Amino acid sequence: MRLGDRELDLSHPRVMTIINVTDDSFFEHSRTDDEQSIAERVKKAYGEGAEIFDIGGYSSRSGARELTVEEEWSRVRLGLQIIVRREVPEAFVSIDTFRAEIVRRAVEEFGPLIVNDISAGELDAEMWDVVAKYRLPYVAMHMRGTPQTMQSQTDYPNGVVNEVCEYFAKRVELLKSRGVENIILDLGFGFAKTLEQNYELLGGLNRLCEMGCPVLVGVSRKSMIYRLLDVSPADALNGTTALHWEALRQGATILRVHDTREATEVIKIYNTYKKRLPR
Repeated sequence: MRLGDRELDLSHPRVMTIINVTDDSFFEHSRTDDEQSIAERVKKAYGEGAEIFDIGGYSSRSGARELTVEEEWSRVRLGLQIIVRREVPEAFVSIDTFRAEIVRRAVEEFGPLIVNDISAGELDAEMWDVVAKYRLPYVAMHMRGTPQTMQSQTDYPNGVVNEVCEYFAKRVELLKSRGVENIILDLGFGFAKTLEQNYELLGGLNRLCEMGCPVLVGVSRKSMIYRLLDVSPADALNGTTALHWEALRQGATILRVHDTREATEVIKIYNTYKKRLPR
């Protein structure tokens, strides 16, 4: 997958480390809202095997407050300045935004990057045109409504797996018709899904992996883990690792994570195991 003049090899699983430049992410220990904490997290994660950094300035947790474009951009820009210009310019960078204006500003100031859009273009009609113009890799995630309303939209009469796969079949066709070529799919665990639907979706992950696009899985420390186990997000690492293994087994390409070392280790173990499977 091309990213400017560089190649992002997605022929084997990769780790995408979350950089939340926010003060209200659902996982308290992932909040890095000042220069020092961002730099420390980036250096630590890179040393542990992070290959992609996903910078988000707008919390997408259910019920999160809305931000203006200027508020979001000031946060995203800070993260980009530290990663791209200072700490690890060799790393691949993604920005977690549904706003075309944020993408436009980021590319013009910092160069090509990955766009991670939780709305798959549903919340900003200009997003696909901007992505196509700059030939950017694009993560399209399944969600209904907005982060403020999504949990009231969990009705899937034909089954969550069927409806999500049907949604992406149409979405990918539309994206390609608009000139977006490098597409990554994200099922949107926790976004407009009940706890039970999240596990149903996990069980059907292989169907999405068979659609011809790389698949990103973002389950790290989410409510589908900590609510099931009756623990806090801080105690959900073990459950996260279990789900990461299952995602890899079904064909996931990118793990979007809070805990880089643990994700890197599970990928290394899985790759070793996979090599020894009978063909």
